[in-house]
Order: sequence, then structure tokens, then C-alpha cells
Amino acid sequence: MSLLEIVIIAVCLAMDAFAVSITLGLSVKKPKLTEIMIPGLYFGFFQSLMPAVGYFAGVFFVSKFEDLDHWIAFALLGCIGGNMIRDSFSKKDGKEKHDKSSFGCIKMLILAVATSIDALAVGTTFAFFKVNIYMAIAITGPVTFFIAMGGVIIGNIFGTRFKSKAEFTGGAVLIIIGIKIVIEHMVFSN
Repeated sequence: MSLLEIVIIAVCLAMDAFAVSITLGLSVKKPKLTEIMIPGLYFGFFQSLMPAVGYFAGVFFVSKFEDLDHWIAFALLGCIGGNMIRDSFSKKDGKEKHDKSSFGCIKMLILAVATSIDALAVGTTFAFFKVNIYMAIAITGPVTFFIAMGGVIIGNIFGTRFKSKAEFTGGAVLIIIGIKIVIEHMVFSN
């Protein structure tokens, strides 16, 4: 996987955090710097941690599944992307209410874990393709940090009208990357 593909995956994975950050931005009239940074810190940390956990679990199993790695990557990215697309249609933007307690430690921890579960699965695909996990972590965390901060600001300024579009776009790009992996494997393995 190229550096550009890792950056694209990091951006796509951050779309859930972005969507949640938009709703958090709605919870305050004028967010303080700490309220802008808190989601970025939580989401960025967990978006870095989960691919690492998935990667090291994947390394353990990689030799057993090398002939199927491209299909596994396609299935994982397709499922994650499909869920993101489905969620983008099923959420009713503007109906969610949050208050200042949305930035509390327990709620932020739950949101961060929930939005980074898909990163765990992507981490296993990194193992199959022998991606430099340290580089992936170094990219994924900061990308998510800044995207989540931007989400709080955008949510505060524009409301939730972009939330489902961002999630849809992120899901579609993950599916496209999964298809590309299968096509590359079929073309270059023959």
C-alpha cells in the first residue's frame, strides 16, 4: 500500500469521528479551544490504537490466510464502507441533541471506541499487505485529530447538514479501495 493510500484510508476512517464531532459542535454556542480539541485527542488516539491492535492480531494470522488476503481486505473494507453508507442514510440529521456533558470523559471514551472499531478491522488489512504500521499510526492519529477538530468547528457553524454526506463519502472511498486491492491482486498475480 502506498503512502497516499494510507492517507486516504486515514481520512476515510476519520469520517465517523468527523460526523460525531459535528454533532458535538452543535452542543455549545461558542466552543472553547478545549472543547474543540477534546474530540480530536480522543478520536485521534483511538484511531491510532485500533489499527495497531488489528495489525498485530493480523500478523499472527497472516501466514494462514496469504492466498485470501486480498479477498479479506475487500470484505473488511466493503463491510465497513457499506455500514458507513447505510448509516449515512439511516441517521436523521438535526434530530440529535447534545449538551455540554457530551465532552465528558466517559462519553468521549465511548464515542472514541465506537468510532474506531472499523479502524481495528483496517489494521488487520495492514498486516496482510505488510504496511509499515508505525507510519500508518503516525498518519492516522494526527489526520483524525485535525478532522475531528474541524468537525466540531463545522458543526458549530453549519449544523448537521454535512454529516451524512461525509459518512457516505468515507464509506464509498473505502469500498473503492477494497475493489482496487482485488483488481491489483488479480492483475499482478497472473
